[in-house]
Amino acid sequence: MDKEKMLSNPQETIRVIKENNFTFRKNYGQNFLIDSHVIEKIIDAAEIDKSSEVLEIGPGIGTLTQYLAENAGAVKAVEIDDKLIPILEKTLAEYDNVEVIHGDILKQDIGAMFGGRPFKIVANLPYYITTPIIMGLLESRVPAESITVMIQKEVADRMKATPGSKDYGALSLAVQYYADPYLAANVPPNCFMPRPNVGSAVIRLKRLETPSVEVKDEQKMFKLIRAAFNQRRKTLANAIKNFEGLSFSREEVEAALTSIGLDVRVRGEALSLEEFAKLSDNL
Repeated sequence: MDKEKMLSNPQETIRVIKENNFTFRKNYGQNFLIDSHVIEKIIDAAEIDKSSEVLEIGPGIGTLTQYLAENAGAVKAVEIDDKLIPILEKTLAEYDNVEVIHGDILKQDIGAMFGGRPFKIVANLPYYITTPIIMGLLESRVPAESITVMIQKEVADRMKATPGSKDYGALSLAVQYYADPYLAANVPPNCFMPRPNVGSAVIRLKRLETPSVEVKDEQKMFKLIRAAFNQRRKTLANAIKNFEGLSFSREEVEAALTSIGLDVRVRGEALSLEEFAKLSDNL
């Protein structure tokens, strides 16, 4: 397709919006991409080529979808806003390798969509629902090779944070348990219409074949992690003792910390994922 006629050209986006009397819906967190360089970075980071099958979450008016269709073998795009479905039928009319599905991504049987074949997930995600979508995809062990998404920069920083840093928290540990995060690009607000109030980033999460650490009881480990960051200024022993979903005394936690070579006064933000796994197994 002629680049001038693609939706990454802001004039073309404005034309489509006006022609279809489309109004942005705040409850869906809609911010359309209008920068071809950023879109190309997403395609590169996701490592899309003609052998790729792609699931796109929230195609909007089809800006990123057009580039995915040009570069991938097949694209399935799931859109929740019924007002966008007729627009997508027009903007994607010339692509026979795209299927638009009207629905909520959180309610789709994603594994069944691709019949067991490998696929990649790509999305410009609404910021208000970023974490539930990504954690839902990771925890349900959807068989995707990677998830490459545009999200709020602050959330991307938290996903790739390391122990001891200010951004490190429960989200860092949860994401890094299932995937290897790579920050592909920082994206300023002027790359969107309308402009968001925050900076954005493209992050790729490459699925690990097996979780990054071995732990006897995954659920218990994540409860300990939630406890640690629920009261992050407290020592880990006190934070776990005070956490409603757990029933360990401070003495029990301190004994477990000592047995794995950690100071009893340590805070949760200092522990690596491996140390949380060892602590969980010990308790």
